Amino acid sequence: MEPIKITIFQAYIFWENIEKNLQNLSLRLSSLREKTDLIILPEMFNTGFTTNVEKCAEKMDGLTMRWLYETAKKYDCVVAGSLIIVEDNNYFNRFVWMSPDGSYVHYDKRHLFGLAKEGNPSEKDYFTAGNSRIILQLKGWKICPMICYDLRFPVWSRNVVNGYDLLVYTASWPDKRSAHWRALIPARAIENQAYVIGVNRVGHDGNEVYYSGGSMCISPMGDVVYYKPEDEDLYTFTLNPQDIQKSRDMFPFLEDSDKFELS
Repeated sequence: MEPIKITIFQAYIFWENIEKNLQNLSLRLSSLREKTDLIILPEMFNTGFTTNVEKCAEKMDGLTMRWLYETAKKYDCVVAGSLIIVEDNNYFNRFVWMSPDGSYVHYDKRHLFGLAKEGNPSEKDYFTAGNSRIILQLKGWKICPMICYDLRFPVWSRNVVNGYDLLVYTASWPDKRSAHWRALIPARAIENQAYVIGVNRVGHDGNEVYYSGGSMCISPMGDVVYYKPEDEDLYTFTLNPQDIQKSRDMFPFLEDSDKFELS
């Protein structure tokens, strides 16, 4: 493993406006002044968190996928985030990991948010859930992507020996539940002895839900590497593999973890 440089973009997202969001993302990313290995964007970075799938869904050869490829190629790094994808008449909240050469891998959100109130449609009403985790490789790091509501389910996020080194949550996490966000991300880092990154959005969406950011990176020991409440922020930092090994050598908790199977 080598040190890895990661850029978080805690973005304001224009409601259901794909072209405007991609233009804003391109403009803000143009301020990058150092080489990075990975750019991480929020959940549904091109539309905001919406169930208006007929308007906002794209195919895997659509405008946003082309933008991801062009951006990854331009900055010679991986670009990742989630968007609404339609395949075979099913809609997915899909995390896409786009490499500079145009190759990509995806993860479909496992836990669909079903707690909508006051007659608002829930994610479960429109989307199809994923059924498998993936582990990605970058500079020797093993990286596990998750999406927003997945954060509440520790079994799905559970690490194992030789599992992952970095757990990533791309999210649209409302301010009214921000205390849970601030508690759960450090918990996942400590219990899984891995770095954990959560990338949230900011601003109001079309349903007047407010998002206060709070994007963060937490070390395996629970230390704060990065934390940003409120406001757009584009920030780059470096993670060192020695910190992971030091934590696991000092406290080999993963070796004593319970064995289980998911169904």
